Amino acid sequence: MPGLYKVRYEFPKGIPNANEETEIMIVTTDRAGNPLSRFKVTHEKLIHLIIVNHDLSFFNHIHPEYEGNGVFKVKTVFPDGGKYKLFVDFVTEDDVASNLSEWVEVSGTLAGHHKLEPESKLVKEVDGREFELSLSTDRAQSDTILTYTVKDAHSKKEIVDLEQYLGAAGHVVVLSADTKHYLHVHPVDESSKGPTAAFATSFPEKGIYKIWGQFQHRGDVLTVPFVVEAK
Repeated sequence: MPGLYKVRYEFPKGIPNANEETEIMIVTTDRAGNPLSRFKVTHEKLIHLIIVNHDLSFFNHIHPEYEGNGVFKVKTVFPDGGKYKLFVDFVTEDDVASNLSEWVEVSGTLAGHHKLEPESKLVKEVDGREFELSLSTDRAQSDTILTYTVKDAHSKKEIVDLEQYLGAAGHVVVLSADTKHYLHVHPVDESSKGPTAAFATSFPEKGIYKIWGQFQHRGDVLTVPFVVEAK
């Protein structure tokens, strides 16, 4: 239900500076400006905050704490100056799911801009684990299954002891290159422990998308980025 709720991002200490701890205050209200007060826990948290920078080379998924009266707070660090887009996901007790976003400016030295290019080989090593991503189709506006296969990067032995991360086998965030399309996708089988984890989604239109998969294995939270093109 677009426009039912609103969010405002505030920085109590003023414009945030790169490489400094920054407190973010997230103010949630209804359309009339009244603070929201009744939230449902979704994947173990009341709210999920996703932060990306201008070229999607930076990604952070964190969880602000509820302060009451519709306000959440969290501390984080922005690595460089420039523009960042903040997305919040939450569900109210009336089962309305909201995703609200806004660009913010961070003071400091700007990082270089890297153009997103689709990857021809969707295999990546992260902290000794190998992740391979396959798509059932790369067609836009079609039901698409994203399947991750996880192995030990050295022995190539399949990993079958993935741990629950925020109450699921994994989480996937998908963003279009222009950040207009945001998808927060959960697994088809939330109890899967590997070696595969599948996620159902649909690319809203043709174009370049960056996909971040997040998994937990032996206490390590692993973030795996891929860039694909929907045709």
